[in-house]
Amino acid sequence: MIRSELIQKIADENPHLYQRDVERIVNTVFEEVTEAMARGDRVELRGFGAFSVKQRDARIGRNPRTGETVHVEEKYVPFFKTGKLLRDRLNGKES
Repeated sequence: MIRSELIQKIADENPHLYQRDVERIVNTVFEEVTEAMARGDRVELRGFGAFSVKQRDARIGRNPRTGETVHVEEKYVPFFKTGKLLRDRLNGKES
């Protein structure tokens, strides 16, 4: 599902809301999650999962094409851990 499909689904299920308002709400939620992670904060959505940022240390890597070694800088990467309800639903266990 892409963002526009999510917006359309929410708008269809909530006819009392204008589509532009639903779009603003969805964009605000994503923007807040992004900003919190950029600050290094953890974002937890109960039953769904938790978004956090992990640090990967600098290391010596290898160019797979040439085999030459390259220095890979330290970096931060997003990490998502599923919540119990989502994990159970994916595995066919209804709660």
